[in-house]
Amino acid sequence: MGKSIEIVKSLHRRKISIASVQETKWVGAKVREIDGYKLWYSGSIKAKNGGGILVEKELEDFVVEMRRKSDRIMTIKVLVGSVFVNVVNIYAPQIGLPDDIKKLFWEDLDMVIQDIPRSKKLFIGGDFNGHIGMDSDGYDVVHGGFGFGERNKGGVSVLDFAVAYELLVVNSYFKKEDHLVTFESSYFKTQIDYFLMRVDSRRSCKDCKVIPSEYLGSQHRLLILDVEFKCSKRKNMRVGDPKVKWWTLTKENTGLTAERITEEGAWRRVEDADSMWEAMVDCFEGRLRKS
Repeated sequence: MGKSIEIVKSLHRRKISIASVQETKWVGAKVREIDGYKLWYSGSIKAKNGGGILVEKELEDFVVEMRRKSDRIMTIKVLVGSVFVNVVNIYAPQIGLPDDIKKLFWEDLDMVIQDIPRSKKLFIGGDFNGHIGMDSDGYDVVHGGFGFGERNKGGVSVLDFAVAYELLVVNSYFKKEDHLVTFESSYFKTQIDYFLMRVDSRRSCKDCKVIPSEYLGSQHRLLILDVEFKCSKRKNMRVGDPKVKWWTLTKENTGLTAERITEEGAWRRVEDADSMWEAMVDCFEGRLRKS
C-alpha cells in the first residue's frame, strides 16, 4: 500500500487524470480508494504480476465500463466531456517466459482491441517488456524515429501489433534521451514502457515523456502522455412544459382552426368554464402544432 500512496502523490503533483500501473501484486478483481483516486485492479497470484488503472475522483463517476481480460490486460471506458475514451492497461510477459504465455498474451490483446470500434478513441499504456530500438527501420508508419537501445524480439512484436491496428508508438515521436528511458537500474537503462494510440488521434497528443525526478518505488520511471480533446458543446435542454407557438396562427390557418373548433364542438361544452377553456386550449394546441 505504501508504494501505491507514493504513486498517487506523483499523480497529484503532475495533475494526471488516468494512470496505468503494473506489478500491483494484489490478489482479486477489486476496487480501492487511494487518496482521491479510484483504483481498479486484477491479480490471481499473490505477490506476482497484476495490473490496475487509477482514475481521479472528478472522473470516476464517468467510468461507464470496466473489463478485466486477465491479470495482464484490463480496460476502462471513460466519458471525457462528450468523448468516450478507451484506456487499455497491459503488462506483457517478460523475456524469459515460455513462448506459449507470450502468444496467449498477444491473442488476448487482439481480442480486446477488436472489441473496440475503430471510430472510438483508444490509448494503450503499460510495460511491454520489449525494445523497439532507436530507428524506425521499416516501421516508419508507427515508429517516430526516436527510441533507446537495440530492437529485440519483444520490440518487433510491439511494432507488428501497432502496424496491424494502425497505432502509433507515441514515445518514439519525442527526442530527448531522458524522456525515452523508462527503466533504470544500477547497471543499465532501457525503454520498455510505451503508450500506443490511433494514428488519426496524433494531433490530440501534446507531449509524451518520462519524468526522471518522480520516484515510483521501483526501477520504472513515470511515463506521461498529455492529450487534449476537442469536445462538442452540448445544447442546453429546455426544462418544463413545451410552449405553443401562437405566432404561427396566421390568416391562412385561422379559418382551419375555426373549422376544427366547430367540428369538435369544444365551445359547446357546458360542464364549467374551466373545462370549456381546457377544451379550447387543446384544440388550439393541436392545430398550431400541426401547422
